[in-house]
Amino acid sequence: MDAESPIPNVPGVADAAVDRSGPDPDAFWLPPAQYALRPRLHPWEIPMLVVIIAITLIGYLAIVGLVLLGQFSEYVLALLAAPLVLFLVRGLTYAGPRVNGVQMTPSQFPDGYRMVVEAAARYGLEYVPDAYVVLGNGMINAFASGHGFRRYVVVYSDLFEVGGRARDPQALEFIIGHEVGHIAAGHTSYWRQLGTAVGMNIPFLGSALSRAQEYTADNYGYYTCSSGAPGVIGVLSSGKYMLSAVDFDQFADRATHERGFFTWMVNALASHPVLTWRAAALRDRTRAGAMLFRPKTIVRGVGSGNVVPIPPPAHPAAVPDGTLPNGLQMPPRL
Repeated sequence: MDAESPIPNVPGVADAAVDRSGPDPDAFWLPPAQYALRPRLHPWEIPMLVVIIAITLIGYLAIVGLVLLGQFSEYVLALLAAPLVLFLVRGLTYAGPRVNGVQMTPSQFPDGYRMVVEAAARYGLEYVPDAYVVLGNGMINAFASGHGFRRYVVVYSDLFEVGGRARDPQALEFIIGHEVGHIAAGHTSYWRQLGTAVGMNIPFLGSALSRAQEYTADNYGYYTCSSGAPGVIGVLSSGKYMLSAVDFDQFADRATHERGFFTWMVNALASHPVLTWRAAALRDRTRAGAMLFRPKTIVRGVGSGNVVPIPPPAHPAAVPDGTLPNGLQMPPRL
């Protein structure tokens, strides 16, 4: 076989169909889509943050007023102690992985360490956050936080099975970029968490700010490793072993197909965007992730984060009439 021979046995591609004519002379690169460029905050994040900080400030002023009027209760005292409680919780949360986890270093989990270093450099951080691996016991999770002047990332051990060479290391790189993105965007600040301590517990408002922050962190993850987005959706929806069985486009299409009041409520009360909407946002980088109303248009990616609308396909689970055994019929879709 010489250098001009086609690669044999490429699944689904006949050797004779290999095109050696070169690129189309009229082809051109599309400029990057708005949310495929350097990561930016979700447009809802700052407005929701201002509202929640204002509510928290009003709450603290009301508590101080009650104290001055001699109105004491365990709830009032608990809220007055919130700054100290938050300080203690952050300290304990940081101490846990320091004494029980494995710190990522050039010799321990070196691939993960490299990903953290590269993400920190890419986002312009002044230092590399600490990074730890803790026992997952089957759980798929990672988080970022801080204590004092330190910022750190914790990755559950099961995610390194996702990142293994036989699976999808790009998904792991996306996840680490997402978590370092929380740090770069200021989500792990003590003062930010204290300023939102009251408002984040308000239904709808608190969860809306949390979802906006997650979309922001996804923007960082996408900027770190855009090709890891399908694997991330796969592992979050079906687990660390079955992620490759998930069709990313079909999953994202269901953001448009699945509708109704209760699906809306599930998203509105959630701290993270529901996965179908999140997948749709990762596929369509021309706009920010949907917050309250599902995406209305089904699209397909065309490169550089750009997309084109397509005619709405049938629901992924739809089958032609008469194809199911024993006269079975599919139920009507809501």
